Amino acid sequence: MHAPADESFARTLAANLPAGTVSHPEPRHLEEPRGRYQGEAGVLARPRTTDEVARIVRACGDAGVAIIPYGGGTGLVGGQIVERGPAPLILSLERMNAIRAVHAEEYVLIAEAGAVLADVQAAAREADRLFPLSLASEGTARMGGLLATNAGGVGVLRYGNARELCLGIEAVLPDGSVLHGLKRLRKDNTGYDLRNLLIGAEGTLGVITAASLRLHPIPAREGAALMAVEGPEAALELLAIAQTQAAGGVSAFELIHRQGPDFLAETMPEIRQPFAEPPEWMVLVDLGLPAALDPAEALEAIFAEGAERGLVSDGVVAQSQGQRADFWHLRETIPEANRRIGAVSNHDISLPLGKVAEFIATAPRRLARIGAFRINCFGHLGDGNLHYNVFPMPGRSRADHENQRDDIKLCLHDLVDELGGSVSAEHGIGRLKVADLERYGDPAKLAAMRAIKNALDPKGVMNPGAVLAV
Repeated sequence: MHAPADESFARTLAANLPAGTVSHPEPRHLEEPRGRYQGEAGVLARPRTTDEVARIVRACGDAGVAIIPYGGGTGLVGGQIVERGPAPLILSLERMNAIRAVHAEEYVLIAEAGAVLADVQAAAREADRLFPLSLASEGTARMGGLLATNAGGVGVLRYGNARELCLGIEAVLPDGSVLHGLKRLRKDNTGYDLRNLLIGAEGTLGVITAASLRLHPIPAREGAALMAVEGPEAALELLAIAQTQAAGGVSAFELIHRQGPDFLAETMPEIRQPFAEPPEWMVLVDLGLPAALDPAEALEAIFAEGAERGLVSDGVVAQSQGQRADFWHLRETIPEANRRIGAVSNHDISLPLGKVAEFIATAPRRLARIGAFRINCFGHLGDGNLHYNVFPMPGRSRADHENQRDDIKLCLHDLVDELGGSVSAEHGIGRLKVADLERYGDPAKLAAMRAIKNALDPKGVMNPGAVLAV
């Protein structure tokens, strides 16, 4: 059992830190985007330096106070929220938001953990470089949290997850020691890879304070198209065509079911829709090509071959960057439309590409045994990541199905597991999916994870209850 972060602890901690570092938590630190959890905390600490982070972590370890690392608060699995138990300390990295260095010639940028993703992207562009991690919350999500959850987003097909975009990590370990790992090396074969151990650990093994990030060239020419496809299987065949014809230039390949545009029409009719009548399935194809190649011509060629094979029936190629932005605005606004409708159950899953169509065909039949629902299925088809969200029928609300949420999750996650997939693709485990990890995780992997946790954090103060059951 941990000690509470009470007033006595707060006074002792504040005495060893600059004025204003320790305060009471604000309401935003105790909430999460979906509104399903309400957290608690006794103390909020907002350090400005890595040394201050180390002092805070050391003090918490000595006192047995739990630490909840906090980035932008955009996580969707409750990793930043503690509902029960002794009040923890929330460690917010928001003041550590500097871009420490940009090495344009090396394609490297060094950012602190509190840097907002959009600011990292902008700093890279100022140096005529691209930091390709991109997701809907990029205006508020911070780099420490993105790395701690190994965030994905729309560019994974071409550029990889956050893990693939990180060369080095600076972090404070549970004993208060500092891991000085901000090397800018592509090759460093000197033992255990602690960088990759901390990435995706969700703050359970230490606090990331800064990172060396891998940059890429900005594509000289970009283009996008929305294409109506016959179904998920046809979409996968079209993806293969696109990857062959564009030769590494496919930046994103998003699958969208018509329920998404229908929800947008219902909740945000001002959003411009490219098709007068939304097709049952469509894909958003985005290309980034060298100056010598024309994205519009490449997209038209992809469409032509897809049509010849009977895979696509209609399409719209962006005629300007403004129209391309409109296509992406439609895709990125679907989660907000989902929120306004009110989902019964949301699922961030991944599947082998060859099993995506089977899952999409099978899941509704299994859900029908539980009840009648609307399904909004969309996601990053190129990397097998689906957002499979279940909604009430018109005239009903998610509250009407609250007693069915666990059955729905079990139904879908069992199917994902049967097909060799993962119940957490890009959002992490947090606290929401701890039981899922216990149910579907490989026993040897879980045993190794517990051994690592016990070795690095024997007092269990780092984000207890996240990822692994306590």
